[in-house]
Amino acid sequence: MLKVAILDDYAKVALQSADWSVLQGNAEITVFDRHLSEDEAASLLQPFDVLCTVRERMSLPRSLFQRLSNLKLVTIIGMSLPNLDMAAATDHGVVVAHSNFANPIYAGIFNATPELTWGLMIAVVRHFDLESRRMRAGEWQSTVGTILAGRTLALLGLGRIGKRMAAYGRAFDMTVIAWSQNLTEDAASAVGARRVEKDDLFRLADVLSIHVQLSDRTRGLVTARELALMKPGAYLINTSRGPIVVEADLIAALRSGRIAGAGMDVFDIEPPFADHPFRTMPNVTVTPHLGYVTYETLTAFYTDTLEAVVAFSDGKPIRVANPEALAHTKQRS
Repeated sequence: MLKVAILDDYAKVALQSADWSVLQGNAEITVFDRHLSEDEAASLLQPFDVLCTVRERMSLPRSLFQRLSNLKLVTIIGMSLPNLDMAAATDHGVVVAHSNFANPIYAGIFNATPELTWGLMIAVVRHFDLESRRMRAGEWQSTVGTILAGRTLALLGLGRIGKRMAAYGRAFDMTVIAWSQNLTEDAASAVGARRVEKDDLFRLADVLSIHVQLSDRTRGLVTARELALMKPGAYLINTSRGPIVVEADLIAALRSGRIAGAGMDVFDIEPPFADHPFRTMPNVTVTPHLGYVTYETLTAFYTDTLEAVVAFSDGKPIRVANPEALAHTKQRS
């Protein structure tokens, strides 16, 4: 019988998000509802054959694969997982089953992150977090907000989510500008945005929102240099991935008043440490990586995950990202 671990189910919804009963008699399922350090994972996950992950919540480096001798399958959401060492998985005979966003079950879920981003943006420019905490402490208003209409929304990235953000910006009567390494003027114009050069994106922004994928090319893309180009009254929103922005540079810019504030849904290390500066800075609104966390999205994620586990249990793995691992797995069986 397969031992299956569902990892990082912070909201305790995994078992209600898919019909796991189809594995009854073939698998024993355990849910972990908190983040595990590598040492905790090496100990607690030792008995398991299958790990079901949710995006980048769990890091799977070579050092962890070396310590999980029973592991045979890891399921991931997306085509790859930046913090999973695919070569190590293959070397240890661990099959990695990816999801398929072309699957109809994912229809509509790509609204989740832009909707969260827009809510976070409004919360930041109107100081929801600070004023809410003051209200709960028995105090009253102390800040002055900013109207978005007539301001410039600068989009760092104009892919699927960036295009949705451009539409929201137009609906709020904002001027929309955009830049990414491969963005053309025609592609920007097609969604009502104007392509600008990278430096101009930061100079002109009243609100700069980040929508590029994390890669070697985008890691550390926003540094002290780019932040220094921004207006003192400008805001930065990041619902993409933490390491796209050099975190120490952003903290320095916020502390010095170089920029007015930030809205952060993503961090270099997740969850961030309890004493992380973002948790207490009055000009920062933070959310715990909620961008994709909706009932609809998690239902799609776990339905797809379950499909991969069932196929593996039946001896017919699907959507295998590292087919070379199949030979190793057969040798270990």
